[in-house]
Amino acid sequence: MRRLIIAVMISLCFLASAEANLTPVQSIPKYQWQKNISFPDWLGYTDDTLALNSMASFNFWHGQGTIYLKISKGVKSFRLFVNGKSLDTSSVSGGGLYKADISGSALNGTNTIQVSNIEPYGLKNAVEVFIPYPVVLEGRPEDEGINPETLALISDIISSDIAHGFTSAQLAVIRNGRMIYSNAWGKTDSTNPESPEVTRETLYDLASVSKVLSVNYAVQKLMTEGLIDVDMRVSDILGSGFLNDTISLKYKNTKMPSPKTMHSWKSSITIRDLMCHRAGYPSEIHYYDKHYDPSEFRHNDKAVNPLYSGIEGNAETRAKTLQAILRTPLMYEPRTKIIYSDIDYMLMCFIVEKVTGKTLDVYLQENFWRPMGLSHITYNPLKNGFSAADCAATEIEGNMTTRGYSVNIKGLRDYVIQGEVHDEKAYHSMNGVSGHAGIFANAEDTAKLVSAMLTGGYGGNKFFSRNVIDIFTSSQDKNKGQWGIGWWREGDNGRVWYFGSQSSSGTFGHQGFTGTLVMSDPSRNLVIAYFTNKLNSKAVKPLSRKKTFSGNWYTSSTLGFVSQILSIGMDSREDISEQLGALTADMAYESLKLIPKGAERTHPSVRNAESKIDLLMKRDEYADEAVRLKGMLPR
Repeated sequence: MRRLIIAVMISLCFLASAEANLTPVQSIPKYQWQKNISFPDWLGYTDDTLALNSMASFNFWHGQGTIYLKISKGVKSFRLFVNGKSLDTSSVSGGGLYKADISGSALNGTNTIQVSNIEPYGLKNAVEVFIPYPVVLEGRPEDEGINPETLALISDIISSDIAHGFTSAQLAVIRNGRMIYSNAWGKTDSTNPESPEVTRETLYDLASVSKVLSVNYAVQKLMTEGLIDVDMRVSDILGSGFLNDTISLKYKNTKMPSPKTMHSWKSSITIRDLMCHRAGYPSEIHYYDKHYDPSEFRHNDKAVNPLYSGIEGNAETRAKTLQAILRTPLMYEPRTKIIYSDIDYMLMCFIVEKVTGKTLDVYLQENFWRPMGLSHITYNPLKNGFSAADCAATEIEGNMTTRGYSVNIKGLRDYVIQGEVHDEKAYHSMNGVSGHAGIFANAEDTAKLVSAMLTGGYGGNKFFSRNVIDIFTSSQDKNKGQWGIGWWREGDNGRVWYFGSQSSSGTFGHQGFTGTLVMSDPSRNLVIAYFTNKLNSKAVKPLSRKKTFSGNWYTSSTLGFVSQILSIGMDSREDISEQLGALTADMAYESLKLIPKGAERTHPSVRNAESKIDLLMKRDEYADEAVRLKGMLPR
């Protein structure tokens, strides 16, 4: 009797710990599953570790998830565990289809499913399990280990900078599969008081962030599907013209090889070389400038550009641009150095289009944006349902400031760029759709898109295998660990200006010239999309190559300050108020060092310092010191 009572108590405890019964369903969704495996012996054979036969792992985030099961007709009973928690299978019958809510068991990162004690013993493919990919849900910073005080300081810095002359910004943060923060500041056109406020839906010109969100995403998916390989030779895809059409051209201060050697160099170039910026191309060629001298890398009214493809920005010009790129000679022997080049990704755009038979924008829409439900990401927004007011403006004098007012090209823009891609090569030569630039998006959709790099898929959509993700985000050079395939890496503190000093070596992302940044730290399940339109500002004269635009002088334009501050106190219960106060004081002190000698009070470096000092003044314990620092500003 006593044994019976104990047995009943154990059974009751088991039932109490088990999750809800599996729910019968009529059919299994037609998804691209993260895992589709059958027990027992899910590997397809009996592994002699034995324990492995009943267990498999998958990637997920806490608080979400539905899995599906198909039970063979002969099954009488089995046990089901997710991360050690038992799911009640007592009502499951052989031959049925079921779904189970695992949100109460799911963990961040690696999860384990176990199917055991299948009766009768000896059945094959007795329990088939279907596991989708996780998605991004709403969440709160404090629930995901982010101290809200850090987000408040970031917001205060951006707001103060805007009050002192900065342009605008947008920020989205995802942690553990949760959108824990999204905000926007400023006006879409900072030079126009009548322009609308930036919202969370406003599109930003992502500039070179487009490289990883377009070409990288496409190639990673195509490689996962076995349709392309990064070690394929470019000439095998684009044909003999890539080798034979090359013109004779000498670059400035460069010893050019013989035509035979150039042919050999180009014949060795692989997709990996292009995406690692080591293929031999110069940083850029202005294919749209009829009087550009590619040997000198500058506009020359007396020169005739042998690589000119037109400035019309239409389909015909785009086709001519491909031919111009094929004719472009290399600047150095492939794989002997790394020179960041837009040409690499312009060429990769055409390679993706050749392999898929679709333009790059259509391919991305069909394979990523639409399946993920992303409605605020596009090329050519003004042609795709968005207005100029929906977009953050960039350069206020076309591309004149960018080019130092030294170029007079008929057709070059001289008006406020808003809703048109800022990059001239993308606009004039590629009809707005390119692999190096051209994508417009808001921070929320971008962060969701980047989050797929942590799991390989999204909901019922598989994008990348784990192997492919690892290949693309790993170091491609033992001496330059900050370079992956297309992706920028933290490596050994190689990208702290962008990713912050607390990020892991495996953190990856990319920056854009217009003032944009995406980053993901897999070790912390962290994704950040931070956008500004810092080019939407007046030129600082005399012109500085490093900081031509006024917007470049503000803390908000430095991008990496977001990750640096956000990481403070992460996953800690320490009170960080004093630490943030001390850091605010340091930033005020340091901002004074950035003021050039002789700068006037209206110089953006001075206004940036004033912004930091005013922010410090709001902290009572530093108010007197803030007054002293303010007295040190130029008068």
